[in-house]
Amino acid sequence: MGFLDTLLGRSRPAQPDLDQLFALPSAAITLEAAAGFTPTGIGSVCFARAEGAEFDRVREEVRELLDADTSRTTPPVEAEQDGYGYSWLVSRRTHDDLAGLVGDLHAVNSVLQDGGFGPQLLCSLAAFRDTENRRLALIYLYKRGTFYPFAPLPGERRDSSLELQVRAALGDDLRLEKDLARWFPVWGAPGMRDAD
Repeated sequence: MGFLDTLLGRSRPAQPDLDQLFALPSAAITLEAAAGFTPTGIGSVCFARAEGAEFDRVREEVRELLDADTSRTTPPVEAEQDGYGYSWLVSRRTHDDLAGLVGDLHAVNSVLQDGGFGPQLLCSLAAFRDTENRRLALIYLYKRGTFYPFAPLPGERRDSSLELQVRAALGDDLRLEKDLARWFPVWGAPGMRDAD
């Protein structure tokens, strides 16, 4: 950052730090103790629509990488599209294998980034539910290097009080997004739909 940027109050945007994803398993312990939410085993990576032979090659590279994990009992990654035109690569694990899920999310992000699709990467999420079947996602914003909670309600509404409760509980576990205007809803995201 140069002198003129400092003088004019400009700051350099945060760089993606995919290793932040590895904080999710310890945050999940705190989340369960504080609010009763446990992992569902579903996680996904969202990116702006990408097509063509190069993207197909990168997606195949992701599948081959995740297929190398012989402990998997589910397909390594599935491609889905939401109703807003965003693409998702979805990983499904057992609910008690959050560490494996986080490894999948990190690998998918890394391969897409290394394949030249970093500018299209938007976010990653890990899905949670509680005993009342309320849904919650911890979302990692790729371009900000921060997390935020998203708690959808039926009818494209959100449980803002739950989101703030989760923010307070996880402040020591995750690098949380301070700007609440960046807590974007991810309606229809894999793992967050009623049917999942």
